[in-house]
Amino acid sequence: MTAEEFRQLALSFEGAEEGSHMGHPDFRAGGKIFATLNPDLTEGMAKLTPDQQTDLRDRYPTTFRPASGKWGDGGATMIILAHATNESAGEALNLAHQNLNKGR
Repeated sequence: MTAEEFRQLALSFEGAEEGSHMGHPDFRAGGKIFATLNPDLTEGMAKLTPDQQTDLRDRYPTTFRPASGKWGDGGATMIILAHATNESAGEALNLAHQNLNKGR
């Protein structure tokens, strides 16, 4: 998956808009970030729950990894774009978008 494919996938969710956070692209709905792209555009991030992160890592071990430190412990999940597919990244982004409505 390319960064542009990730971008288009993230923007396909209801109310999604692209912004910028600390010098790199982010994707928001209702003013809340649910995903980002890293500055070199090789990884994306989806804001998941720890349980969602574990499930995706178990099923797609080369595609997902926890973000660094406490962010990763809290469910922030890096998506390695070179290994991601529309299916795997789409599932993560869908969960992250749904989590916005659950107050996560």
